[in-house]
Amino acid sequence: MAKKDNIKILLVDDEEDFVNALSQRIKLRKLDSEIAYDGEQALQIVDDQVPDVIVLDLKMPGIDGFEVLKSVKRNYPKVEVIILTGHGTERDKIETQKLGAFDYLQKPVDVDNLVDRIKSAFKKKIETALMARTFAEAGEFDEARKILK
Repeated sequence: MAKKDNIKILLVDDEEDFVNALSQRIKLRKLDSEIAYDGEQALQIVDDQVPDVIVLDLKMPGIDGFEVLKSVKRNYPKVEVIILTGHGTERDKIETQKLGAFDYLQKPVDVDNLVDRIKSAFKKKIETALMARTFAEAGEFDEARKILK
């Protein structure tokens, strides 16, 4: 049996059939994920078990993806967020990038492309942490803090 990559992924989308199918499709590619069906549930999961990468829809009732992104980046800046939306605009893309999103993808998405982006986001997270650690070990704490922000 092939080893699963150990990336903690949270999929957030109010379209339950879509997000359940997406979870199954990425599982076939050796990745496991948690699922949240709305922004409130997503933030609770993030607080309970901080993921490495979040795949986040923008348009959801209640707490939307913009608010989830802002909260996650404010409270857990090392978590990488990939926006996956079917209703986004160029303005939304620019706004999410300003807020710190790793990537912005449109539905329907090629699952292999999404998995590649998840792995790239995870790699960036690990490299950033290693770089910060290197500066901290060298006594450059201000530089380490800048990297983590």
